[in-house]
Amino acid sequence: MKISTLYIIFFLSTVCITLQAQQNDSLRNEIKKDSVKDKKAVNKAIYSSARKATIMSACLPGLGQIYNRKYWKVPVIYAALGGLTYWGVTNQIKYKYYSNNLRYENDEDPSTINETKYTTSGLITEKRQYRKFRDMAIMIGALVYIVNIIDANVDAHLKTFDVSDDLSLQVNPYSTFDYNNKLQAGLTLKLKFK
Repeated sequence: MKISTLYIIFFLSTVCITLQAQQNDSLRNEIKKDSVKDKKAVNKAIYSSARKATIMSACLPGLGQIYNRKYWKVPVIYAALGGLTYWGVTNQIKYKYYSNNLRYENDEDPSTINETKYTTSGLITEKRQYRKFRDMAIMIGALVYIVNIIDANVDAHLKTFDVSDDLSLQVNPYSTFDYNNKLQAGLTLKLKFK
């Protein structure tokens, strides 16, 4: 009897330990799943926020900055785009003016006359210059538009960036003498984690 009782006690204790271990593993798995879900939810919120800001800024320049609550950037964007639009339109008008006068200069119609003081070569030079400035305004405007979109995306990503007092950067002057007794000077950067 004592041996069978011993076997039963051993069997029950083994089963209980196994069941307890399985319960702890399932608890760990649930906690791990919850933490993974939380992390995924946070990442999804960050990236969907950035995606939304990017799309908004692509549809209407400055709207992504408003979404990110960086209101001061909107007038800068519109001032740049407005100035470039003015520059491009003005150069297009001048380009068209010199282009028409070049055509009037070289046609055989006596009723059309060149209104400028330029000859054919001067008109060609002016026309090329204003076309170049117009094209430059278009390219810089496209660049401002793209930078606007990138800025909205980066700003949305950096919303959750932690800038705490635990970090500090120190910039100090540096000077020493090398083996030839020549002075070496510069700056040292020290990043400290408190």
